[in-house]
Amino acid sequence: MKTNHRAVLQCLTLFSALLLASCGGGGGGGAASPAPNPRSQMGGAIQGSPLSLTAAVSTFAGTATGADGTGAAARFGYPEGLVSDGTYLYVADRRVNTIRKIVISTGVVTTLAGSGAYGSADGTGTAASFAGPLGLATDGANLYVADFGSNKIRKIVIATGVVSSLTGTPNMGGAPGAADGTATVATFNQPAGITIDSTHTNLYVSDANNNKIRKVVISTGAVSSFTGVPNTVGAAGAEDGAAAAATFNRPLGLNTDGTNLYVVDTNNNKIRKIVIVTGVVSSFTGAANTPSAYGAADGTDTAATFGLPWSITTDGTNLYVADANNNKIRKIVIATGAVSSFTGETNVRGATGSADGAGTAATFNAPLGITTDGTYLYVGDTNNATVRQIAIASGMVSTLAGTVPGTDGTGAAASFSTPGEVTTDGTNLYVADSGSNKIRRIVISTGVVTTLAGTGAPGAADGPGLSATFSDPIGITTDGTNLYVTDAYNYKIRKIVIATGVVSSFTGVADTASPAGAADGAGPGATFGGAGGITTDGTNLYVIDPNNYKIRKVVIATGVVSSLTGAANTASAPGAADGAGPGATFGGLGGITTDGTNLFMADGNNDKIRKIVIATGVVSSFTGVANTAGSQAVLDGAASTATFAEPLGITCDGTNLYVSDAYNNKIRKIVIATGVVSSLTGVASEQSASGAADGAGATATFNQPSGITTDGTRLYVVDTFNSTIRKIQ
Repeated sequence: MKTNHRAVLQCLTLFSALLLASCGGGGGGGAASPAPNPRSQMGGAIQGSPLSLTAAVSTFAGTATGADGTGAAARFGYPEGLVSDGTYLYVADRRVNTIRKIVISTGVVTTLAGSGAYGSADGTGTAASFAGPLGLATDGANLYVADFGSNKIRKIVIATGVVSSLTGTPNMGGAPGAADGTATVATFNQPAGITIDSTHTNLYVSDANNNKIRKVVISTGAVSSFTGVPNTVGAAGAEDGAAAAATFNRPLGLNTDGTNLYVVDTNNNKIRKIVIVTGVVSSFTGAANTPSAYGAADGTDTAATFGLPWSITTDGTNLYVADANNNKIRKIVIATGAVSSFTGETNVRGATGSADGAGTAATFNAPLGITTDGTYLYVGDTNNATVRQIAIASGMVSTLAGTVPGTDGTGAAASFSTPGEVTTDGTNLYVADSGSNKIRRIVISTGVVTTLAGTGAPGAADGPGLSATFSDPIGITTDGTNLYVTDAYNYKIRKIVIATGVVSSFTGVADTASPAGAADGAGPGATFGGAGGITTDGTNLYVIDPNNYKIRKVVIATGVVSSLTGAANTASAPGAADGAGPGATFGGLGGITTDGTNLFMADGNNDKIRKIVIATGVVSSFTGVANTAGSQAVLDGAASTATFAEPLGITCDGTNLYVSDAYNNKIRKIVIATGVVSSLTGVASEQSASGAADGAGATATFNQPSGITTDGTRLYVVDTFNSTIRKIQ
């Protein structure tokens, strides 16, 4: 399955959550501006003689997402589904496709099952694979997993880690559907929440895209529609009443007190109740038969509002809801339906943050998962990549495991959050740390990571580095004095003076997000349809405008923006047409670099490398067949027959191009003079498995690499879904 990395990155800051890269991480471009060494600096890559590489791969900064460890040493990707047996906490780590186990008393984190690769293979422990697992339930001996992406329910024997398919065909992902019936016949469409009845006989599953609740008999795997019409997709709605007639709008969280099911009806911003013996559905919060307004109001059940509630748990007396966009945990007294803020201030949306402490002062960042052992609540604080613990009696919040992405430190102690591109001035690396909304600096000689700019909160504020804000910065390049950053959700280019860290708006109006558009002209009035890869030749910036499917040029001295490809002031249609700039089309995603004469673009959605002559704007297919999208594959060899699978990052040493071939999880090399493509890491003409293994190039693994640059001696690669910076020497 091909992943749209830009969409993933920009959705993974889900509430708001690829990348691209360019020469130099967004630049490899060609400026002849002086660099800290005697080579020329082109767009943030240092060019001179060709790199001499053994292809040995090591992790330069950060610790791989999904790494085991104790407490803060452990790393999570997207901890979402949670369940506890009182001794252990089990976590569905959705982005790294694993099920993690935490010893509650010590905070020790291990991986119970899942290789980390996206898939649906059964097997034992790390030999099995999952596809974005969400909900978890347990009967004490087994875990049951709502495997969102494979559209099936999986079973894990806790004592052995053996994974099997309770529904669907073993070792195969299921096509989306709404069919009831036997285990192998039944289909789901994004199963999300899951709970188990008091007799451990049946599972109940919130089937999100089918807008219904399904029932699974554990002994047989037989599936039926607990609400809605059998074998039918449920219409989105908020109707209460008999099970067959009741409607939901993307139900996610699900739990039971033994008598009733409580359903988080996410897009209706309310909690629903289903009496198990009758199937009758009612609105436990909000008005009957009506979607609730988005909000954060506490109070009586009918007056209370939620902001994208996600999951739910109960201690038998109260319900606790992870209210994702309100960044808080809400409490509902079952006997009365009264809703209150268990964390954060009453009637107020919680500020984004990661502060521990008393419930009213503690902050979260998109809490999605929640469970309880009766004494504590455990929360999957997803955008903080941590598991938090809340004492029910006192409301005190603490962090049980994980480290908030964007933390400074040296080497492995630092953390990143789905970083985008990387660039260099020869002394330091500069990383657009997309998920943490920061620009990070890494001293090449020591591996020390600091934050050059960005508070971490999303925004568009200019000013001194640590008070400025960004909103999903992705592309980055340098002319040696300044950094230029593509700020995706602000639809603008930002400039950072390296010596001072001062941030300004290079296009658009200061301190303000720009509207999306395709307007050329002077910087303050120019608009972009997104923000992607960026490079420089020292005189101009060249920017991939992904939603306008074109390449834009920005004159550094004046800030004037023009369309290098496509018609001026107009979005282009997606495509793969070569030719003169105004008629050429692109697939949108990609990074860009330059050798000073030409631009080279990793055209990710077309699975090929494109070449643009700067002087004329003429576009050609540097790999693959002219005017044609490439086939998603991994063949090395001659340019005309070589294939890629979503190439995103690209950089240049003046003689060769180096490409982050994201879906193939490897780095490819292209000789510019001949176009011959080879595999710098991994096995020639073979896709590499996702992973985080260092070592010799043939055995090293990556997890969807994106940004890439060179300091003239080594390559540095942004290993996006491992949230690390890797080094190839």
